[in-house]
Amino acid sequence: MNTAGAVVFASSAFLLSSFSPVFLCVFLISMAITHALLEFIPSMLLGVPDEGTVLSILPGHKMILEGRGREAIRLVALGGFGAILVTIVALPLFIMFLPPIYLFIKPYIWILLVLVSIFMIIRLSRDATAIFWSTTIFLLSGFMGWIMLGTPLSANLSLMCLFTGLFGVSTLIFSLSETPFLPHQIKFPNLQVGGGLFRGVLAGGFAGTILGFLPGFGPAQGSILAQEMSGGGEENTESFLTAISGVNTADTLFSLIAIYLIGNPRSGIAVYVSQLIQDFNFNHLLFFIFSSLTAVSVALVLCLKLGDYLIDSIQSMDHNKISMVVIIFISILLMVFSVIEHASLPFIVLVYVTATALGLLPHYLGISKSHLMGVLIVPATVIYFNMA
Repeated sequence: MNTAGAVVFASSAFLLSSFSPVFLCVFLISMAITHALLEFIPSMLLGVPDEGTVLSILPGHKMILEGRGREAIRLVALGGFGAILVTIVALPLFIMFLPPIYLFIKPYIWILLVLVSIFMIIRLSRDATAIFWSTTIFLLSGFMGWIMLGTPLSANLSLMCLFTGLFGVSTLIFSLSETPFLPHQIKFPNLQVGGGLFRGVLAGGFAGTILGFLPGFGPAQGSILAQEMSGGGEENTESFLTAISGVNTADTLFSLIAIYLIGNPRSGIAVYVSQLIQDFNFNHLLFFIFSSLTAVSVALVLCLKLGDYLIDSIQSMDHNKISMVVIIFISILLMVFSVIEHASLPFIVLVYVTATALGLLPHYLGISKSHLMGVLIVPATVIYFNMA
């Protein structure tokens, strides 16, 4: 998503001759909101997650293996749409309380990062051995992130190389060793909206907001917070999926709200918006919130239609061939962006292969891949420690 945004922003000098800055911002925001909702479809059906959907694989695949794929798609759509509404309704509270809270906790953010990281490692580990390997994976990925973000390469290329290897290609390579199977899917899903789903929507919305104050944490970590807030767990697949989807979309919207509240954009798309509109004011905020609400409404319909279509179509597809095509495509894409940026191809290949190898380890060690988010959390912790 950040790569697509970078292409649009890099072309802004040309595009601004035909379109206004506000138009380009609406396009970027709509693209980000739609992506936040639709990215769950390939993660559940093909096992191609990123940091925002990695935790959805287990409960999503569980429902698909039970023939409840359409129900899973509807839970994701409900969670994403509902969390946007929660964020918008709570906006007056954010405006009143979050700026002073941010000023108070800013010197202690590095402590919060450390504490939440420790909690995550313990919460997602079943025993002492798993804690050891989770900590090792967390620190190794953090070391890689610290090195890459300290190179002259742009952040977009660095993160694309890291995340493609850590989360994307490694998952696809591992899936090649498994025999794909997709049972018959129930034609008419039995989706019951109850208290558990309502708590999941609320938890996703508020957890997505909390992420705006914890730099280095992504939707994967927000999903852990949402899981605790909603009282759900992976055994409660309905509220779990709803909360994860809610975190994704709420975090996307709040990254824009953060521009107005604390003058600090919290995502790549928000950075581009803040650069295109230097005098970001309350009127801009209201207009972009309305644009986000419109975008998530359209994305809701797309999610349902596209999800149902793919569920009907994917049973006749060769999963291994799809995985191979995706691996080759994104590898070529990474090399193309490296050439455009005049980066050292041997260095990029070395980092790419290393990140992919590190991304494979959690599969074989039986630990959560969300610990690989140390790639952002460790550098952020060091930076905020030095600022304190």
